[in-house]
Amino acid sequence: MAAKFEVFKDSASKVRWRLKAGNGEIIAQSQAYENKANALAGIASVQKNAPVAAIDDQTA
Repeated sequence: MAAKFEVFKDSASKVRWRLKAGNGEIIAQSQAYENKANALAGIASVQKNAPVAAIDDQTA
């Protein structure tokens, strides 16, 4: 199974998304959005920007 974004309402009725890996593990989760359109825009931003995102290693 490929990774997928899930859009859902949290306990406060806010809209959130989570990214699940192919094995079903949650690997990213969003902030709370007021509406679905904004949540979908957040997903689009991750899809657009993640492939070129730099890694900031703060362990050193």
